[in-house]
Amino acid sequence: MTRVAAIDCGTNSIRLLVADADPASGSFTELDRRMQIVRLGQGVDRTGRLAPEALERTFAACREYAAVIKELGAERIRFVATSASRDAENSDAFVQGVLDILGVEPEVVSGDQEAQLSFDGATKELTGSDHLEKPYLVVDIGGGSTEFVVGDDAVRAARSVDVGCVRMTERHLVEDGTVVDPPTPGRVAAIRSDIDAALDLAEETVPLAEAATLVGLAGTVTTVAAIALGLQEYDSEAIHHSRVSFDQVRDITGRLLSSTHEERAAIPAMHAGRVDVITAGALVLLAVMERTGAREVVVSEHDILDGIAWSAA
Repeated sequence: MTRVAAIDCGTNSIRLLVADADPASGSFTELDRRMQIVRLGQGVDRTGRLAPEALERTFAACREYAAVIKELGAERIRFVATSASRDAENSDAFVQGVLDILGVEPEVVSGDQEAQLSFDGATKELTGSDHLEKPYLVVDIGGGSTEFVVGDDAVRAARSVDVGCVRMTERHLVEDGTVVDPPTPGRVAAIRSDIDAALDLAEETVPLAEAATLVGLAGTVTTVAAIALGLQEYDSEAIHHSRVSFDQVRDITGRLLSSTHEERAAIPAMHAGRVDVITAGALVLLAVMERTGAREVVVSEHDILDGIAWSAA
């Protein structure tokens, strides 16, 4: 058994998982899991650079995580950085800051590596299940990118495309620094056009329609699930392995599209950091379900973060 610390730093959030893991036996005991919305990718799509205030928010979270890792005595740390830090011209400032705080250099993984880690984290508990058909299509809707992976017990094909809830919001729903609420039909159509083009790219590599079970990961999907379940507060145990139908996703997306910032913020299970970006994320999920013909999405709270922890062990 090895005590590991896994950190996933994405475009919108940074998350920590400390766990005892034994790959040989498949034993996995979670000790601490936490998340902060730091919006590292703020403005990257427009400027090509990580904003100073975004870097400082991220470094503040890293300092908190360093204290947790030290307290719990993790033997190994793996820090994986995703879309925002891949895209930025000044990614060296990010790398050096993380190294100074945590003593480990962030691995800026490729989209394909990111997809593999997501698949491993999401499906380890599903493999061998007699109630879910294979192959699985794992879809990880992030802030800057979305990963698609098809596989059975192992990955068959994977592709990362540059549509995510933050990127689509900043590109199409922000005017003069403010999110347009509710979005106009023209803005929604522009988002859908980008998503459809990205799905065309994904299908060049990943046979989306061949999957028997759609598995959805990350904050957009779990938030939509929380709304579908009518949760009065976010409950990861209730959300994990819940199933949300296509009709529910379509209806919730419609509600989000017609809502204001205040109305979305009033949704009980909504994290404050997702209020402005959840609409674009829901549009991605809906488009994926339409393209694949999936009648439901199986929601997993275990994702790339768990895959990083397994790889560290």
